[in-house]
Amino acid sequence: MKALSRNLVASVPRAYSDQSYWASYAIGTSGTWKNSISRVPGLSASRSAYMPSAVHIKARCPVYPGSDTSRFPVPDDKVDWEADWPQYSPVNYTAHIVQQKPVWADPDIGAFSPQFNSLDGSVDRRSHEGPYLIQSGSPLNPHGRTGLKGRGLLGRWGPNHAADPIVTRWKRDSAGQPVHHTNSQLPVLQFVSIKRIDCGEWAIPGGMVDPGERISQTLQREFSEEAMNSLQSSLSDRKEIQKRITELFNSSGLRVYKGYVDDPRNTDNAWMETVAVNFHDESGNSVSELPLQAGDDAGQVSWIDVDSSLALYASHSHFLETVAKERNAHW
Repeated sequence: MKALSRNLVASVPRAYSDQSYWASYAIGTSGTWKNSISRVPGLSASRSAYMPSAVHIKARCPVYPGSDTSRFPVPDDKVDWEADWPQYSPVNYTAHIVQQKPVWADPDIGAFSPQFNSLDGSVDRRSHEGPYLIQSGSPLNPHGRTGLKGRGLLGRWGPNHAADPIVTRWKRDSAGQPVHHTNSQLPVLQFVSIKRIDCGEWAIPGGMVDPGERISQTLQREFSEEAMNSLQSSLSDRKEIQKRITELFNSSGLRVYKGYVDDPRNTDNAWMETVAVNFHDESGNSVSELPLQAGDDAGQVSWIDVDSSLALYASHSHFLETVAKERNAHW
């Protein structure tokens, strides 16, 4: 995420500004999952695509990240907007950086007339989860109360869209043959992972969707910038990198997840959503042959074996489990 317009929380301390970092608080933290099948032109959908349960957890964290603002406590049985709760009095908080009116942020409600639940000019205000409610001119979080209204650290009222590219290949021995795990006897997948500078943990590259940008463009851009550091390469190397990456990302991708992210930055009126897509280098002669180079958001970048014992962000583990099962690989 290099340009200010690409980062909904640019200029916020790095620990609060990166989608890959916050994915540690993302989908599935409530521990309840259900199957959901859907397709997007050009992408094949996972048969076991995960959808989070209705009750978000991290979006109700006691203290809002990057601040000393405490949320109004919301018990599980009061999360749903349909639950009668006249005593509900959420705290109103929008971070100072958002109030400074950077290019990536909306104005305050009342200062403009956003077209919610629709494509509003170049800004997509539609939710992956379907139409959301509007109350007194403000959008309501589709997963319910969070104990805090306003936008917090998020730039957009309503959904704030991100994308996570999962690039995989088969692990091979010195003879070029696929390696099978000794226990499961299934072939071992490897994926491109970046080690975050902010927290020192391994994660899937990811970033925010620019206004007017297609998800497919975001996926390719984020992978190029974070895992290949294409912005710092020579012109000739950059052309070769982009050629290989474009070929891979033009292939049919396996959509692993599309929907709401249980993120601690979420509020009653602004929330994170993402699309995670797997692009697989089946033959090993595409991006697998390119040298990995970490971008400015990553301390390291490496091909890592896909395994259930990996210490990754919770949501990323779920994404990789889905990929492994869909490709009949070891998990």
